[in-house]
Amino acid sequence: MPKPLTDQDKRKQISVRGLAGVENVSDLKTNFNRHLHFTLVKDRNVATKRDYYFALANTVRDHLVGRWIRTQQHYYEKDPKKIVNGWQVEEADDWLRYGNPWEKARPEYMRPVHFYGRVEHTPEGVKWVDTQVVLALPYDTPVPGYRNNVVNTMRLWSAKAPCDFNLKDFNVGGYIQAVLDRNLAENISRVLYPNDNFFEGKELRLKQEYFVVAATLQDIVRRFKSSKFGSTEVVRVDLSTLPDKVAIQLNDTHPAMAIPELMRILLDTEHQKWEKAWDICTRTCAYTNHTVLPEALERWPTDLLQNLLPRHLEIIYEINRRHLERIAKLYPGDHDRLRRMSLVEEGDQKKINMAHLCIVGSHAVNGVARIHSDILKATLFKDFYEVDPHKFQNKTNGITPRRWLVMCNPGLAEVIAERIGEDYIRDLDQLKKLLAFVDDDSLIHDIAKVKQENKLKFSAYLEEHYKVKINPNSMFDVQVKRIHEYKRQLLNCLHIITLYNRIQKEPNKNWTPRTIMIGGKAAPGYHTAKLIIRLITAIGEIVNHDTVVGDRLKVIFLENYKVTLAEKIIPASDLSEQISTAGTEASGTGNMKFMLNGALTIGTMDGANVEMAEEAGEENLFIFGMRVDDVDAMDKSGYDAMDYYNRIPELKQAMDQIAGGFFSPDQHDLFKDIVNMLLHHDRFKVFADYEAYIKCQEKVSALYKNPKEWTKMVIHNIAGCGKFSSDRTISQYAREIWGMEPSLERIPAPDDPRQ
Repeated sequence: MPKPLTDQDKRKQISVRGLAGVENVSDLKTNFNRHLHFTLVKDRNVATKRDYYFALANTVRDHLVGRWIRTQQHYYEKDPKKIVNGWQVEEADDWLRYGNPWEKARPEYMRPVHFYGRVEHTPEGVKWVDTQVVLALPYDTPVPGYRNNVVNTMRLWSAKAPCDFNLKDFNVGGYIQAVLDRNLAENISRVLYPNDNFFEGKELRLKQEYFVVAATLQDIVRRFKSSKFGSTEVVRVDLSTLPDKVAIQLNDTHPAMAIPELMRILLDTEHQKWEKAWDICTRTCAYTNHTVLPEALERWPTDLLQNLLPRHLEIIYEINRRHLERIAKLYPGDHDRLRRMSLVEEGDQKKINMAHLCIVGSHAVNGVARIHSDILKATLFKDFYEVDPHKFQNKTNGITPRRWLVMCNPGLAEVIAERIGEDYIRDLDQLKKLLAFVDDDSLIHDIAKVKQENKLKFSAYLEEHYKVKINPNSMFDVQVKRIHEYKRQLLNCLHIITLYNRIQKEPNKNWTPRTIMIGGKAAPGYHTAKLIIRLITAIGEIVNHDTVVGDRLKVIFLENYKVTLAEKIIPASDLSEQISTAGTEASGTGNMKFMLNGALTIGTMDGANVEMAEEAGEENLFIFGMRVDDVDAMDKSGYDAMDYYNRIPELKQAMDQIAGGFFSPDQHDLFKDIVNMLLHHDRFKVFADYEAYIKCQEKVSALYKNPKEWTKMVIHNIAGCGKFSSDRTISQYAREIWGMEPSLERIPAPDDPRQ
C-alpha cells in the first residue's frame, strides 16, 4: 500500500505540482544537473546558491520553451528603497547584474525610436526629420498559464544607442562626448520612474513613456502584417482590420502617447486618410483610469512636447480641433464646456491633458471599482460621460488566486481544498461553498492553526531582520501600500499614539496585544510621504523600547516593501488597514489579497472595500467613517481641523506629542510640516474620521479576544472572495471591451502525439 501523504506533501501537490505541471521529477533532476555542469560550468563542490538558482531556472525554462513556441504557433494558426536612521533612502537595484535566466533577447526585432527633430510638410506627405534615434531592443519573458500548456509573452524593451553614434568624434579626440551620448540614449531604460519634480526628470519620464509606446506599436504593426508565426514577410497591407486582431489597453495615462503615435504611423507611414486612421485608432484603443486625484493625471507642457515630439504635438492639436468642433455643435455657445473638455489647458504654462486625450481617442473608458467608475462619471469626467455615455464602463480589479493563495499560503489552500476540492483554483466563485462549513469546529480550528503557523514564521523573519522581539499571539495589524496622504498612514499613526497613551495610563488593564506593521515606498520627490515614514519609525523607536508597554504594542516599519515581502506578510496578517478617505482610492488590490488570506478588514467605504462588504456582508468587515456623500457635504460646508483638535482630548494629546518632540527628542520640530498640514491644509480630513476609527479599533480588539467568532468572520470573508479573481476581471475586459470570448482551451503540449 502507498504511504499516506503528510500535510506537507499535500500542500506541495497544490503549491508545486498543481501550478508548475511537473510530470516527471527524474527528468527535472537530470536537466538540473546538466545545466549546473554544462551551462554554468560548476559542480556541487563549488556551486553557490546563485548557481543552483540559475540551474533550476534554466531547467524550468526548458520546460516552458516548447510550450512557449507552441503557444505562439497556435495563435497564428488560430527601484528598491531602504531605511537609514529612520529615513527612506533610495539605492540602485542592479537586478540585471547577474543576468536574467527567464528572458530571451530578440535583436532581430529591434526597432528605431525617434526624438526631437522638426516636421516638414511636403507634397509627398508629412515628414519628421533630423531626429535623434534610439534603438529599442526587445526581451521576451515567458508567462505560463495554469495547467493548459499555454505560455504567453511579456515583451520588455531596452534602450540602445545606434552603432554609428558620432563615430567621427573618435577621430577628433571627442571620445568622452561620444560615450556620454551613448549613456544619454541608454538612460531611457536605466531608471524606473525618475524624480519628475525638475525639467530634466520630466523630459526623461516622457521619453520613457514614448519609448515603450513607439517600440510596442511598431512591433504590433509588424506582427499584424506578418500572418504566419516567425514570418518576416509582409502579407497584410490593409490595416483597416487592425482593431479585429489588436486591442491596446491604456493602463492609466502613462501610455497615452500611443494614440498620437498610432495616428502618426497610420498617417505618415501607411498614408491613410485622417478619418480612416482615426476610426482604426479609436476602435483599437481603450482607456483604464486608476485615480480620481486630479494631480495624478498627467499633463505635459506643450513646449516639452514641441521639443521632444513635435509631430505628435501637431497630431494632438488636430485631434483637439476636431473634438472641440464636435462639442461646439452639440453645445452651441457653451464656451466654458469647451474649455473644460479641451485637450489643451491654457494658463501660465500651456499643457496637454493626457486623460482627456485617452478618453477622446478610445472606444471604451473604465474605472477599476464600481464606486470609482461612478465617481468618474459624476465628477472628473462628467462632461465626457454626458457626451458619450456608451463609452463608460466598470471593471473591478482582481487578483490571481494562484500566486496570492496557492503559492504564498499553501497551508490555507490545502485546508480549503480538503473541504471543497481543488477546482476553486480555477473558479474562485466556488469559495462560496465554504459557507456550509462556517460553524464547523474542525474548519475553524484548521484555519486558525494555519494562521498561527504563518505568524510564527513571520515573527522569526521580523526578529532576524528588524531585531524586534515579536509576540506571535498578538494581533498582526498591517497597513502595506504606497505612502501617500490620501491612504492616511497618519490616521494609523494617531491610533498607535492613542493606544500607547492608553496603555501608559492604565498599564494593568487587559489590553489586546498588537504588533502594528506599516510598509510601503514614497516617491523619491514626495517630501511629505518621506516625512510620514520618518514619523512611523520615530514612533516605533519610542514605543518598542518602553518597558511599561512591553510586548502589548510593537510598531514596525517594513522597509523595501515588494511582492516577495508581501507573500510573507499577507498570509500572517490578522487585520488589514484600508483606511483612505472615502472617494479617493480607485480600487485597491491589497485589500483583496488580505481578505483571501484570512485577514479581517478595517476600512472606509472606498474603492473595492464597498464590493468586499457586499460580498462578505458588511457585518463581517469593520467599516467606519464618512461615506462619499459625507465627504462631498464637508467639502461644501468646510472642514475645520482645529475644531476636532480642540474638542477631542486624545487627539489633541497625540498631536501635541508629535509637535512637541516627544517622538523626536533630538529635533523637536522635525515633524512641524506634518503638524501644519494636518491642522491647516489636510485635503484628506484625517481628524474627521479619528473618533470613528478609534471606536472601530476598540471593536476589533474586543472580537480578537474571542478566537472562534473571529475565525468564523474570517471564513465569511474568504467565502466572499470569488468576485475578486483576476480571471473574472480579464474575462470582462475580453468580452466587453476587446470584443473576444475567453478560451478555456488546453492546447496540446509539444510532445503530445495527439497534436
